[in-house]
Amino acid sequence: MKTYIYARNITLTDGLKEAVENKLNRLDKYFNQPVEARATLSVTKMDQTFEVTIPFGNVLLRAEESSDDMYKSIDLVQDKLERQIRKYKTKIERKAGDTSVRFNETAFTRADEKDEEDTPKIVRTKKISMKPMSKEEAVLQMELLGHNFYVFEDEDGETSVVYKRKDGNYGLLEKEEE
Repeated sequence: MKTYIYARNITLTDGLKEAVENKLNRLDKYFNQPVEARATLSVTKMDQTFEVTIPFGNVLLRAEESSDDMYKSIDLVQDKLERQIRKYKTKIERKAGDTSVRFNETAFTRADEKDEEDTPKIVRTKKISMKPMSKEEAVLQMELLGHNFYVFEDEDGETSVVYKRKDGNYGLLEKEEE
């Protein structure tokens, strides 16, 4: 596994780098082909956050954990990713095959965090490339990302949103015909 490690507000020591690489290399047994992992270590006030994104096939796996110790966060993310990989890799292979779930690349930009205004503001912009997919594939992608909603383009080329309801079921938002 090729690992790219990024550090925000923290010095990347050899010990941290080695811990990240060792934990993520333990996940190699779940992949049939070489994969790349993007790991981000960040510190904000008392929280030490570790986030990993692993695109494999047409699926994007992501896990993030915060704790008071970076090594603890790394362990928690590795456990979370392992559970996620086992659950969804089996599900994807059994139900849809490796190529039916679409991979959406994202780009993130953050606004300056030291803005002194108390009014709500946009602090993060996320750009997505939407590829046509079915409602079921959108639900699966939403679950893989661990989000409560997912914006996608349906098979008719219309933008739609699936979301997780409080009762555990899913909802679908479609554009109303005028």
